Amino acid sequence: MRTVYLNGDYVPENEARISIFDRGFLFADGVYEVTTVVDGKLIGFDGHIERLQRSLKELDYTYKVEREKFLTIHRELVSRNSLDQGMIYLQITRGNPDDRDFEFPPIDTPVTIVLFTQKKQVVGTATEVKGLSVISIDDLRWGRRDIKTVQLLYPSLAKMEAKTRGADDAWLMQDGFVTEGTSNNAYIVKDGKIITRDLSKDILHGITRKSVLACARLLQMEVEERPFTIEEAYTADEAFSTSASGFTNPVVTIDGNKIGSGTPGPVGDKLRALYLEENMKAAV
Repeated sequence: MRTVYLNGDYVPENEARISIFDRGFLFADGVYEVTTVVDGKLIGFDGHIERLQRSLKELDYTYKVEREKFLTIHRELVSRNSLDQGMIYLQITRGNPDDRDFEFPPIDTPVTIVLFTQKKQVVGTATEVKGLSVISIDDLRWGRRDIKTVQLLYPSLAKMEAKTRGADDAWLMQDGFVTEGTSNNAYIVKDGKIITRDLSKDILHGITRKSVLACARLLQMEVEERPFTIEEAYTADEAFSTSASGFTNPVVTIDGNKIGSGTPGPVGDKLRALYLEENMKAAV
C-alpha cells in the first residue's frame, strides 16, 4: 500500500481524507504538477516547481511554494514507496471553506496539498519502438491552457474518443491548427526542421518541451515555433510529442495517415537520447 502526503502528514493511501467542500472537488479550483522519477531521482524538478508557482499566481492564490519543503516531500515519498521509475503527482487546491460559494474563500483559508507516487515504466517502453497513433479533434478547453489546472475533463473525453476510434491519443485543433495533445506538446518534422506551436495562452508551457528544444539546439537542429495545420502534419516526415512521463514519444499515424515511413523517426530518437542524458545529469 502506498504512502501519500496530505497537508503535512504521510499516511497510508486508504486513510487519506479530503472534505467534500474542498474547492478542488467542487470547482476544479486547483493546480498540479507531475515530476518523473528515474533511478529514484527527480527529473526536471525545478522547472515543475517554478511552473507550479506561476499557475498559483495566475489564479490569485496567495500560497508561496517553498522549493526545499517540496523537494524533501518528493524525496521522502520516493523512499517510503521504493519508487525507482514512475511519477510523483502534486496538487494544490484553494482549500476547504466549509461550504460551497463561487466567491473565493477568506484569504487565510489553508490550501489543500496532496502528493502521491505512481509506479510506471518510463524508460525502455514499447512506445519508443512502435510509436503512437493519434486522431485530431476540436480543442474545446477553456482559454487559459497555459495554467496547469485540474480541469481535465475535456482532455479525458478526447483521450476516450481516441480509444474508441482505435488510436492511442488525440491532437487538439483550433481553427484548423494543432494546439497540443491531451497531455503533451505536439511536434512535426519537415525537411529536417522541427515545427511546434509557439508559447501562448493556447498551450501548456511544457517543462519537457523547453528541455527538448534546448537539446535540439545543442544538436544544431533547426526549430520553428509556429502553429501548424493538421494537413501539414499528415505530410510531415516525422511527428512526436513530449511530456514529463513520455519524454519524446514518436507519432506514426494521424487520422489513419502514415507519417513518414510509419515508424519512429531519427529526430525524435536523437532528442530522446540526449534529453535523458542531460536530465539524468541534473536529476535530484
